[in-house]
Amino acid sequence: MGNQSSQSVFILLGLSDLTDSRISLFLLILLVYVATLAANLLIVFLVISDTHLQTPMYFFLVNLSFLDIFNSSISISHVFFDIFTGNRLILFSTCISQVFFFSWFLSTGSLMLEIMSYDRYAAICHPLRYASMMSFDLCIQVVLFFWVLSFVCSSLHTLCALRLAFPDPTIVPGLFCEIYQLIQLSCSDTFLNYLLLYCNCAGFGVTGFFITLLSYVYIFKTVLNIKVKDGRQKAYSTCSSHLTVVFIFYGAGLFNYFQPKTEDHLAGRLMSLFYTVVTPLLNPLIYSLRNGDLKRSLQKSLSRRSTMP
Repeated sequence: MGNQSSQSVFILLGLSDLTDSRISLFLLILLVYVATLAANLLIVFLVISDTHLQTPMYFFLVNLSFLDIFNSSISISHVFFDIFTGNRLILFSTCISQVFFFSWFLSTGSLMLEIMSYDRYAAICHPLRYASMMSFDLCIQVVLFFWVLSFVCSSLHTLCALRLAFPDPTIVPGLFCEIYQLIQLSCSDTFLNYLLLYCNCAGFGVTGFFITLLSYVYIFKTVLNIKVKDGRQKAYSTCSSHLTVVFIFYGAGLFNYFQPKTEDHLAGRLMSLFYTVVTPLLNPLIYSLRNGDLKRSLQKSLSRRSTMP
């Protein structure tokens, strides 16, 4: 028989079973997390401090950096607790909070990558109309709308998850609680939950991915018609970073959620760790290493500080 969710005992597998490498694992994750914070906060600092970077593209990039920080913080906080204490019990209130915030930030990140692809489309395919198509006031309104829309959708997921019943105890085979796992583990009717989940995936994931691909089809058609080699090179360099991040985001997500189900959940947990801890570090590294504007801004910032008395 299933109990009410608030009364069920939730056991999060986490990484506490890797007792032989607990210390080294903690140090490695801590190093990646600190690097994630430093890299993303550096991008935020550069964009805020350099007026040349205060454009729609970098405004969206700042939002993406904050999302990377939030996502990694949600997952890694319980991982640290898990490694240190070995206590796998988790309150349902904590579990449902993780579901809400992870769904919120993940959906917003998908929308942010989508609008970034449209920004590149507008800049390359319609350069003369770019200022009107991507005015700063419009960008702020779009970003606020994305945050609110994702918040509403995540709230619906969370409210529907509150009505579910679970066996006692409930073993969650992951590093943190996700809506897909809770739906699978529930022993009550989950039709409405699956319906919301599929609508969310179609609206935020599938639609966003195809809009991004369509934007780049037009971008590459325009770039191929550019006669000047330097112009083509600049267009490719501004798009390559974003396109790389898009494929990492969707590729890691597909592998994480659609990998073959096995009795050994360790591979899935490690992939989830990569998706939520390593990917937020890769995003700012890709943008900083392959973006000439960010590198020049960093060099200017370092040179100013070196000349200060």
